[in-house]
Amino acid sequence: MYMVNKQGLWFLTLFSLILVLSVYYITMPNEVFKSEEIQEERETQKDNNSTSEVNSQNVSYIETLKIELDSERAEILNTLQAVLNDKDKTSEEKNKAYEEMKEINNNKSIEETINKKIKDEYSLNSYTKVDGDKVEIVIEGEDHDVKLANKIMKTVQSQFDKPMSISVKFS
Repeated sequence: MYMVNKQGLWFLTLFSLILVLSVYYITMPNEVFKSEEIQEERETQKDNNSTSEVNSQNVSYIETLKIELDSERAEILNTLQAVLNDKDKTSEEKNKAYEEMKEINNNKSIEETINKKIKDEYSLNSYTKVDGDKVEIVIEGEDHDVKLANKIMKTVQSQFDKPMSISVKFS
């Protein structure tokens, strides 16, 4: 019977931990480091007399909605990916998961197209969520213009072949 001494076990444990952390550090995207550097520069430039604001307060309502939708979809995609990778699932379940993933990605593409079109035509920041035959749009702006909302609805409807239920809200 082979006995492992405590010193050897600790060495292997620490070595494997260092190895995993090294691989993680190397594979991290450079944007993470750049955003941390920019944030540190901003913090050092602040005056001592000024009150420090949390960066999340500077994020607009539109950006918050986009982040929430992205995180929600990431969770769903991870779940569907797990179904695809599960050997115990039937081909029918895997096909259904694949179709749902395809639909999510298609909706995301449509949303990006709509946001870009609204930005180009009306110079407005927007949040769009497509869910089946419903399209929810939130426009960043103070004025709640009915005529503008109707124009946006017509622009969005032109992106689809079938009639959609489109709602436009102003934040």
